[in-house]
Amino acid sequence: MPAGRPSDYNEDIAARICLALSEGQSLRAVCRQDWAPELITIWRWIGRHPEFGAQYAKAKQEGLEALAEDIMDIADNGTNDWMEKNDPDNPGWRVNGENIKRAQLRIDSRKWVLSKLCPKKFGDKVTQEVSGIDGKPIEQALTVQFVKADGKS
Repeated sequence: MPAGRPSDYNEDIAARICLALSEGQSLRAVCRQDWAPELITIWRWIGRHPEFGAQYAKAKQEGLEALAEDIMDIADNGTNDWMEKNDPDNPGWRVNGENIKRAQLRIDSRKWVLSKLCPKKFGDKVTQEVSGIDGKPIEQALTVQFVKADGKS
């Protein structure tokens, strides 16, 4: 068996890649696995195998849903938010601010990615209002009819 990463298209590996992507893993994280081809190989497969391209696109959309689910899991997980003090003169617990800040960063990163890649579903709703001077309604413009010199419009 030849050494190195796979480069020839393989439906089983393609399905495994798409499963990992649909679970919210990044393509770069998938490519770090020993069984996965290099990133450039996957891009080549997408271009050369339309069925894989469609499977890949669907998996990426499913991966966005997984990221949205991650947000709730991260927010609800309070593990390590509190640390036991090692000070015998002042026993008890203290807030682990580093863990809380890291969780917030993970949430914010996912929210940002979701808002950019799927703005209609996960982005902020932006509305635009057009008004006249001082917020008043815009007055309708007059309709002007031009009459040619021969009297016809």
